[in-house]
Amino acid sequence: MDIRHLTYFTEVAKYKSFTKASKSLHLSQSTLSKVVKSLEEELNVELIDRSAKKIELTEAGEIVLAEGEKIMESLNDLSIHLYDLMNLKKGKIKIGIPPIIGFLFFPKIIKGFNNLYPDIKIKLFEEDSKKVKQEVRDGTLDLGVVMLPVDEKEFDVVPLVYDELSLFVHKSHPLAQREKVEMKELQNEAFILFKKEFAIHDLIIQECLRAGFRPEIAYESSQWDFISGMIGENLGISIFPKPIAKKVDQDLIKAIPIDNPIFPWNLGLISKKGKHASPAVREFIRYISVELPFES
Repeated sequence: MDIRHLTYFTEVAKYKSFTKASKSLHLSQSTLSKVVKSLEEELNVELIDRSAKKIELTEAGEIVLAEGEKIMESLNDLSIHLYDLMNLKKGKIKIGIPPIIGFLFFPKIIKGFNNLYPDIKIKLFEEDSKKVKQEVRDGTLDLGVVMLPVDEKEFDVVPLVYDELSLFVHKSHPLAQREKVEMKELQNEAFILFKKEFAIHDLIIQECLRAGFRPEIAYESSQWDFISGMIGENLGISIFPKPIAKKVDQDLIKAIPIDNPIFPWNLGLISKKGKHASPAVREFIRYISVELPFES
């Protein structure tokens, strides 16, 4: 069924006149009559009672008119929604972020983006970096914020943060008064780490092994504030991104730079390479990378 046929038929039904409908549609009356007749033949029913002086719809015609108006309204809504989407009035974005990244950076980002585009809905999923990468790869998430590097054959990457990891200890710890420490000095310490699912876990283990020792892991958690609380009770040390120093209880916990080696903590916004990005997703990428660069 051609949508044009429905449009012409509903116009005839509206005016109850081929003459008036043809003028409204800027068609000849004969052309309009042929189109309506073609629709009747296609549906194998009479839509218009032509025996009366004034055009009347048959029962079938009433049904086609009612359903046709719904179809026309749906098509109009479709056009409006597509216009809104293309003009960034509507849309949705699914973003995966590790918890530690989320609380450090994203409240400010989401607020700023929502102020510009209040009808674009952002759904945040707090997952570890490994799961975020997998779900971006699978197409479940539009975007993810993860530790770099990643495989750039799989992902498009927008670099966001270039920072370092620091040692966090209780204020009474012997290292608390130091201006910097080396990894090898941590050989006999009890570590409190993020769980194995988190990329930062593997990174810390790797750097300890490079320094010549395997760390003693006293506790593991998926929550940075739990780890911070454990350090505050002097139950062990941990290694966090340097910006965490602004969030912990600085009366209890001291952050110390790590030297030899310096511990990089670089973040990027990733999307699946080759995947079509909606206008909303493209604008978020532009916003986060240009208008609001991260600050450590």
